[in-house]
Amino acid sequence: MLRRRINLLFGGDEKRVDSRTIYVGHRPCPATEAFIPPKFCDNRIVSSKYTIWNFLPKNLFEQFRRIANFYFLIIFLVQVIVDTPTSPVTSGLPLFFVITVTAIKQGYEDWLRHKADNEVNKYPVIVLEDGRSIRKESEKIKTHYTVPDTEKDLQSLNATIECEQPQPDLYKFVGRMHIYKTDQEPAVRSLGPENLLLKGATLKNTKKIYGVAVYTGMETKMALNYQGKSQKRSAVEKSINAFLLVYLCILISKAVVCTTLKYVWQSQDGQDEPWYNEKTQKEKDTYVYLKMFTDFLSFMVLFNFIIPVSMYVTVEMQKFLGSFFITWDKDFFDPEIQEGALVNTSDLNEELGQVEYVFTDKTGTLTQNNMEFIECCIDGFQYRNSDSMSELDGFCVTDGPVSKLQQKDKEELFLRALCLCHTVQVKEAGPDEIDSDQVDGLVSELSQPDEQRGFIASSPDEVALVKGAMKHGFTFLGLENKSMKIRNRQNNVELYDLLHVLNFDPVRRRMSVIVRKTLLFCKGADSSIFPRVRQEEVDRIRMHVERNATEGYRTLCVAYKQLSPEEFAVADAGLRDARLALQDREEKLMAVYNQVETSMSLIGATAVEDRLQEEAAETMEALQGAGMKVWVLTGDKMETAKSTCYACRLFQRGTELLELTVRTLEDGGRKREERLHELLLDYHKKAVQDAPPVKAGVTRSVWSTANQEYGFIIDGATLSLVMNPSPDTNSSRYKSLFLQICQNCTAVLCCRMAPLQKAQVRQLDVFKPHFTPICIFYCLVSAVTHLDALLMCMLLILLFLYLYFGPQNLCFILPQFLYQFFCGYSQQPLYDAAYLTMYNICFTSMPILAFSLLEQHIAIEYLLDNATLYREIAKNAMLKWGPFLYWTVLGIFQGLLFFFGVKYLFSNPALQDNGQVFGNWSYGTIVFTVLVFTVTLKLALDTRHWTWINHFVIWGSLAFYVFFSFFWGGIIWPFLKQQRLYFVFANMLSSVSAWLVIILLILLSLLPDILLMVFRKPRGPHARQVRCPSSPSASLSIVSPPPPLPPFCLIHQFYSRMFFIVSSRLSAAVELYIPFCFTSLTVKVFISIINFSSCLLWFYFIIAVGTSSLSSLAFSNSSIHFLPLSLNQSRHVLIEKCASDHIYLFFIVFDVIQCHNIV
Repeated sequence: MLRRRINLLFGGDEKRVDSRTIYVGHRPCPATEAFIPPKFCDNRIVSSKYTIWNFLPKNLFEQFRRIANFYFLIIFLVQVIVDTPTSPVTSGLPLFFVITVTAIKQGYEDWLRHKADNEVNKYPVIVLEDGRSIRKESEKIKTHYTVPDTEKDLQSLNATIECEQPQPDLYKFVGRMHIYKTDQEPAVRSLGPENLLLKGATLKNTKKIYGVAVYTGMETKMALNYQGKSQKRSAVEKSINAFLLVYLCILISKAVVCTTLKYVWQSQDGQDEPWYNEKTQKEKDTYVYLKMFTDFLSFMVLFNFIIPVSMYVTVEMQKFLGSFFITWDKDFFDPEIQEGALVNTSDLNEELGQVEYVFTDKTGTLTQNNMEFIECCIDGFQYRNSDSMSELDGFCVTDGPVSKLQQKDKEELFLRALCLCHTVQVKEAGPDEIDSDQVDGLVSELSQPDEQRGFIASSPDEVALVKGAMKHGFTFLGLENKSMKIRNRQNNVELYDLLHVLNFDPVRRRMSVIVRKTLLFCKGADSSIFPRVRQEEVDRIRMHVERNATEGYRTLCVAYKQLSPEEFAVADAGLRDARLALQDREEKLMAVYNQVETSMSLIGATAVEDRLQEEAAETMEALQGAGMKVWVLTGDKMETAKSTCYACRLFQRGTELLELTVRTLEDGGRKREERLHELLLDYHKKAVQDAPPVKAGVTRSVWSTANQEYGFIIDGATLSLVMNPSPDTNSSRYKSLFLQICQNCTAVLCCRMAPLQKAQVRQLDVFKPHFTPICIFYCLVSAVTHLDALLMCMLLILLFLYLYFGPQNLCFILPQFLYQFFCGYSQQPLYDAAYLTMYNICFTSMPILAFSLLEQHIAIEYLLDNATLYREIAKNAMLKWGPFLYWTVLGIFQGLLFFFGVKYLFSNPALQDNGQVFGNWSYGTIVFTVLVFTVTLKLALDTRHWTWINHFVIWGSLAFYVFFSFFWGGIIWPFLKQQRLYFVFANMLSSVSAWLVIILLILLSLLPDILLMVFRKPRGPHARQVRCPSSPSASLSIVSPPPPLPPFCLIHQFYSRMFFIVSSRLSAAVELYIPFCFTSLTVKVFISIINFSSCLLWFYFIIAVGTSSLSSLAFSNSSIHFLPLSLNQSRHVLIEKCASDHIYLFFIVFDVIQCHNIV
């Protein structure tokens, strides 16, 4: 970099190419020359992020960049330094768990990268060193090593290579090679991109190659294009940081309020601290403001769990494990290439659920990239393939005679041009080695009397044209000793010395060859060929080219030129000098190309068909239905791309096309800039200004302006005017007008685009801050909609996961805050340290992780059939402030209910049969028990797709909490200074009042979720409501819901069934625990009242249901069907349904979980 800057400052030439010299075969330096051996890097590739030595500091640095992790680190340090009410273990252990799990996950991913690097670096190769062939590992290859196949002539090779310094452009390489021979001048050969074999390439059409290492290791183009494994942040994660800041403000507010009220309360007369909390002399002498600050920090530590410490690790595990689900998905498996989906990074899984712009190529993506020669136009006459014609004619003329000798000569000249103007190679192959279905880079079958030949080409268009010429009498036989052999219609072999190849590039849009007899044959796009031929020839062929393009065919024009000896000499010298240049080679070659490719004669044009991919139209229609805007970026002719867009249903019949091309700019007889300005203002008025205003919270993804859809078409030349305007005032607005128009169009077609222009469109500023684009190139388009449906489901679950953690910790810490108003702001914790430590990492972590991985709240089949559901989650619609405030208010409600509900229980001084009362640790244990059960059962209520894993982690987490509480409180632990929970949990369970309060508070806290579940309309059926077909030919069916009930029936049945469920199961549960818990007469009377109430509710339920017109119930998986059954049958059906759904009488809460099925 420093050397480059010095060259720019003092060299005077900004386009100077720094070069390196490579000595092949260890050529000894002449004694008369001063030589400093160049130092190049080794061939070791490192794509990994960490090493053994830097893993710990680097990983810790990256993890503590997250707000939650850094916050808990500060809290832990405060607990260590300041005398806080809780142990440093309460925040240090969860933080250590989160950091450890994340480090293991990231270390495993980096280990996979190390493993891949070792496979490449340890690969054995044969190199030429000191004239000897030696087997070495790939990482030990040095620049100037020759990789031969032990040929003796290579061992004596003596040469030098001059080439440019390493740079990342894969399609650019400038160099030259000097080959030294005994007592002769060195032979100089030009080196270009066609001579460079990239690292990681696989040999496909040849058995061996001979190469010299010019770039090694991290200087290879592959390594220079590797941007490193940076930590990626999704838009969802960035949004959640704002919500965490809200909770951080709540935390600081709580600490400030408690600190202020503490000193206000202590300043009042008679409100001194109690004797057990009296200050020591040292504390009294402490500076009062410092004491206030330490009290503030203590309250911060006490309330610190409002920030969910385990959220990030749970989210990362969900993304990491969810990426395996994408990889294992059979719908992404391609049987042709035997490969499935590949997840390069799991950090952006949910980002695919936020896609609003889809950028796609045409060839190979929307189409199959399988070319077939259809027809051609020669000298204004159209010819189509016809099997009925004789082999001599080969064509079927549709609009002109072919009997004239002159026309026949032009036919042969046209076919001869197709056989010569290409870079196709012929490969001899047996019948078993040829696959006629493969074209690009492979072999395609040719039927010859004596042999089988295959065509090899980098472009399938060239193979299609050569096959078309072969079908009509002219067969390309191959290239031998720089001579091209073809067989003509008379079965005679013609030889043409290949003098020069003017390669195709996307800027020129054409390629040419110069053969002996000094003929130049050129083929390319009509926009590139027509300006270089006579106008009268263009008029005869233009109509056919435009018609073929309108029909969706790929068109190419063919021209030729007879070069005089003087013209060839000038062109030959210019090409040789330009190809040997190390500076400005491309510009020099372009100048020679433009000089020689002029004043040509137009022969004809070709039409090649590239059929659409299967289900391409359905896929594009589904993407548009999902609210995504599709941009097609292609280098094809506008008419061809436009026809393809209509075939793919990107443009509908009622779509009004806004065309901004060179043709529209030339209409009107004015300057292009003036016409461009006029059209942009006109289109802006149609698509933007006349559009109805967008409601708040609704994305303009429907694109309709008064029920009118617009499509936009722009070509590469006009795009250059828009992107690079002149400095005047009018043209400065071109770019903004263009972007506003495109944002309000159904689809955008960019045709005649160069690769650089495609990159410029993708990097427009409009896509960076607000929108998530996705690029699709050379993939199965049918898999795109399945991926969108899958990622929409995953995103909704992930958004639920983000929203779940905040209220979960808010209702956890709110009772801790309220408790300070009743303990004199003494910073007394409500929960034991063990509960504080294990709440996030043990008691509540596994159910939400299993939910995030296994939940299918909407069936994939339903999502595929209803792509409009995708719009509901666009732009993080499910992660807006509305849902966040709802969940926050719900957490506050539950926290208030937990605290004051238990406080009401404690208003009775005698809670046990022996007259003993509960203490503050019993109070906190009851609150914590209600909290754990509520948080877990709320998740069970939201689960729509149950598996054995969900059952295991949900009920297992609750069972583990009960077991841990018994275990932790049943043993006197020697390492604890205070045995706060000794026998507290067991003593709590012996009180019927505690039991009833826990059950009642759980039901009341879940009531808002139950009501929301009953009255909220679901988006679609879940997975179990979609019936799988019994046979392969059968189609999927969705269980249809029953007809809606009248409002009075819904209210009537809701209350009757709700009271029935709660009362009957409550009394059964209480009776179950009578022998183990109590024998009090008061309790027995209470049980009798419950049983009596249960009988009354049973009677009310039966009468209410029996007297209604819909007399009884029969349950399905998701709805209620009413059948005319008797009262006894009604009760039997109900109990049988409860048994089939695993509803046990002593599990009250499980009845509530199934309440959405009953109600």
